[in-house]
Amino acid sequence: MPCPIDWGPGGSVRILDQTRLPAEEHFAELRTVAQVAQAITALRVRGAPLIGIAAAMGVAIGPARSVADVEASCRLLRATRPTAVNLGWALDRMLGAARAAEANGGALAAALRTEADAIWTEDVAMCEAIGAAGLPLLADAGEVLTICNAGRLATGGIGTALAPIYLAHGRGQRIAVSVPETRPLLQGARLTAWELSRAGVPCTLITDGMIASRLARGGIACAIVGADRIAANGDTANKIGTYGLALLAKAHGVPLYVAAPSSTFDGATPTGGAIPIEERAAGEVRAFGASSSAPAGVPVWNPAFDVTPAALIAGYVTDRGIYRREELPAFFAGLA
Repeated sequence: MPCPIDWGPGGSVRILDQTRLPAEEHFAELRTVAQVAQAITALRVRGAPLIGIAAAMGVAIGPARSVADVEASCRLLRATRPTAVNLGWALDRMLGAARAAEANGGALAAALRTEADAIWTEDVAMCEAIGAAGLPLLADAGEVLTICNAGRLATGGIGTALAPIYLAHGRGQRIAVSVPETRPLLQGARLTAWELSRAGVPCTLITDGMIASRLARGGIACAIVGADRIAANGDTANKIGTYGLALLAKAHGVPLYVAAPSSTFDGATPTGGAIPIEERAAGEVRAFGASSSAPAGVPVWNPAFDVTPAALIAGYVTDRGIYRREELPAFFAGLA
């Protein structure tokens, strides 16, 4: 499995361009903050935890003559995608590292590189912890339903929603995954099915419209999804279609779990109604790949995310264990 991000030669950030998968494994070297920002906006780098890592690395390769330079880099990167709270969380950490270095007379560039590496390293550890916490949810010979991509391509490690699946598979458990394609950009088909297949995990691709029928057939032990922001009351923003999946899972008696690192929990946002939802270009819906699939002038509504109410979520699989909705106040208190 190729690494989706790394340090490149000459002080660059090397990314696996996820817009070209699965047809081509193309790596790009980003040498400026603006290039990193464009890569995040265009979804060449995507997934809430990986966006945070990429933004931190972008700050580290940017101008670092003063804290003002770092603040300018953070403003540019912060504007790329509003929903994923990991982005702002990582940028706040980079600003904190810059201010501490300047106050203590340290080398600003070195401090930024160290902090970016720490954010990446911590995410790897959080992914492993999420996987370990979620293992008890997976029975041998079980099948899991997910949506979008919350695996190795979306994080610095083995993923969030897919982390328990990878650990179970590595231990020899018979585990399988149903993967909705995830319109309009097919992150399920292009990315999740690709990485699971590369890892040897049995998976079956379905269209988004087949989710209800698949649940009705039975055999799905649980649904596990990722998250881009979790509000203080447990409402969760994730890829568009997650809310529908949660409603269908509830109707069929299948528990749905949200898997996310501590950095995705946003205690400053009280409910899902306060989460900013990114709206993307109409062309993503009017076209299917490179082929037009709708009249050019038809109006389009294209939110990248929806919000799943906490009442539909059976539990939150975190790097600190599994928490139920009523336990979230204690979880947030532990983050303070």
